[in-house]
Amino acid sequence: MLAYPLVLSFTLFFFAACSENTSSVDLDEETSASLSSSFAKQEKSSSSSAKSSSSVKALSSVSAKKVDDGCVFDSLSNTVKDLRDGQTYKTVKIGNQVWMVENLNYKTVDSFCYNDNENNCSKYGRLYTWPAAMDSVGVFSENGKNCGFSKKCSLTYPVRGICFNGWHIPDAKEWNTLFAMADSIGTKLKSTSDWNRSNGNGTDVFGFSALPAGFRDFLGDYYGEKSETYYWCSTERDWYKAYYVGLQSYEGINAKLGYEKDFAISVRCIKD
Repeated sequence: MLAYPLVLSFTLFFFAACSENTSSVDLDEETSASLSSSFAKQEKSSSSSAKSSSSVKALSSVSAKKVDDGCVFDSLSNTVKDLRDGQTYKTVKIGNQVWMVENLNYKTVDSFCYNDNENNCSKYGRLYTWPAAMDSVGVFSENGKNCGFSKKCSLTYPVRGICFNGWHIPDAKEWNTLFAMADSIGTKLKSTSDWNRSNGNGTDVFGFSALPAGFRDFLGDYYGEKSETYYWCSTERDWYKAYYVGLQSYEGINAKLGYEKDFAISVRCIKD
């Protein structure tokens, strides 16, 4: 991993409504990595068996009711307010990127609280399948429409997905831009508490504050709270797999890119 000087800066002092922007990226296949051993153990031959969980379904049309899907970004307080449900999230500027510091907690079909406990949504945000994260029925935008398990997508970047207007699901290149900021990036992205090993906590020097939110497999079982966390990329690998970023308490040195589609994991939105 490349070493670069650490840059942690904050947004300019202004108060503005979120707005849209577009760009195009291509995935460099050499940046991909294998699934983490813990995550891979839960696959349970999913490629050859029928999916029994709702985690592989597209978003229901029930989600399509008209809502104010904008947001208000306040760079003075480093917050963004989701006007769909009124929730406010902390933000941080790392290099030239503006990230949410907290995981998205917007409730929709095929999103879950860890162990089906609402208190865990308050702490960790919701866990989304890739179809849900990509807004596969096109409630908020067309970029992720019809994206789901067993279907190859035709994507136009950036993919807004389930994020509020003016923000989007980061692609693999955007994650790699973050990774290139410094060595031991996994440790530097993780929060300073809540990881369950003595050497599992991070330094959080970027202010990204990744918590060990765990994940939900396609059978509806939950794993990994306090020991691992995963974030969706909008970059698709094929009809069955999409990229994600993984952090584990037992592997603090690196962040990894892996791939899956039908598990439910966390979402961090990035500003357009």
